[in-house]
Amino acid sequence: MSVSTRRRHIRRPGGGRRTQQERRSLTRARLLDATMECLVELGWSGTSTTEVARRAGVSRGAQQHHYPTKMELVAAALEHLLEAQRLAFESAFAALPAERRNVEGALDLLWEIFRGSPAKALLELAVAARTDDELRPLCRDLNERILQVITETFERLFPATTLPEDFVPTMLRGLFAMFVGLSVQNALDDDAHGHQAAVLAQIKTIALLLVPDHDPASDPASAPVPDSASDPAPEGAPS
Repeated sequence: MSVSTRRRHIRRPGGGRRTQQERRSLTRARLLDATMECLVELGWSGTSTTEVARRAGVSRGAQQHHYPTKMELVAAALEHLLEAQRLAFESAFAALPAERRNVEGALDLLWEIFRGSPAKALLELAVAARTDDELRPLCRDLNERILQVITETFERLFPATTLPEDFVPTMLRGLFAMFVGLSVQNALDDDAHGHQAAVLAQIKTIALLLVPDHDPASDPASAPVPDSASDPAPEGAPS
């Protein structure tokens, strides 16, 4: 069955006809997900609006109506990927057993996120932007934006940390850089020799010394997950 045929068979939950807004949102979601697939499987140079439309199961006219150019499509996909990763992480952390809702569990989930398709797509954009003058402005602050999400999430999940205030941003920046490097290695060898797992184990050992376990009863992540996070997580995200 072709991609386009398969996707057209998606039905609205509960039956009934979709509203125009629902159809618009669904088309955009298909295009953004297809853009991620192309970036992961074909790379930046192999990603085209024609291929994205084919994978999304929509016409070229519909694709151009929502995102007239490749750069507009990729810009929207970038925002979609960043938000999807944040929601996937927070909802997965909230679903952990109370005894795993600590910094060790958070690092395990973060590593899952870094190995998933959304992270691979973002990495592809960051690497391609080095030599693409048109793409570079779009991705210039990508690392800082991802780091901001990581920092905000850390502060929300672990408010009781006694680490010096000026230490946390630098610590998280180092952690982010390390995970990026590990994810590049993982994309090449899938940790065939266990080296990345060994590094992650040491990171978790150190992190447990720096960040004490917190009381799950006072954990903001134990609250109900927002409605937007109840949607299916993007491919590659932990479930």
